[in-house]
Amino acid sequence: MAELTYDFTGKTAFVTGGSAGTGEATVRAFAEAGAAVAIVDRNEDAAQALADELTGKGQKALPIACDVTDEDQVAAAVRETVEAFGSLDMAFNNAGIMLPPVDSADETEAAFDQLVAVNLKGVWASMKHELKQMREQGSGAIVNCSSLGGLVGGDGRTTYHATKHGVIGATKSVALQYGRHGVRCNAVCPGTIETPMVAAMAARGELDRETSAAGVPLGRLGRPEEIAAAVLWLCSDAASYVTGAALPVDAGHTAQ
Repeated sequence: MAELTYDFTGKTAFVTGGSAGTGEATVRAFAEAGAAVAIVDRNEDAAQALADELTGKGQKALPIACDVTDEDQVAAAVRETVEAFGSLDMAFNNAGIMLPPVDSADETEAAFDQLVAVNLKGVWASMKHELKQMREQGSGAIVNCSSLGGLVGGDGRTTYHATKHGVIGATKSVALQYGRHGVRCNAVCPGTIETPMVAAMAARGELDRETSAAGVPLGRLGRPEEIAAAVLWLCSDAASYVTGAALPVDAGHTAQ
């Protein structure tokens, strides 16, 4: 697979859910492209381990323990990032969860609240405080992680899909409002990617890898690095005229 390379030297990236899966792959890609990266995750030990590895290679990384459902923690994470690196140029709001499927008539209020708190409020809080800094700078690029579930419905996952649709609505609205401030805002919509979340779903019998792979035109599951590549492109000058987009990275799933 051909690889595109970017030069983000002197720029700062902020990645939520950055210690594993797609977030980790994106942190690594930003760091390899020269960016200073804030690894924002509620798993403090994993974030620290990744930061230690990257800094050991001469790259710039800052681990920040943060629960994105707590706006005060998000605000503090953004402040810490700017204090450490001097700017906030790129953000990938990736933190998200998926709960086991359930009949919509039987879903609990607690499950609804948990999904909304992480997948929607977490993106809202992250964008709010990223935008304050980017508005002051007069520049920036935000990428929110939606899902193919932000473009279609899903049997047994009503609230999950609702939150991911909400992410796209928020993305488009911010794009309309913040273009005048030099800020672009887009979303990626991953298909089924080989991440710890997908591995857990497979282990619980909620997903069959072979069936999922056979159900898309490219005939395979995605790799976290393929989502990272889309995120870096959207944050780069190569995508300087792209804002308000919801980009499917799903092997053609939503084209069917």
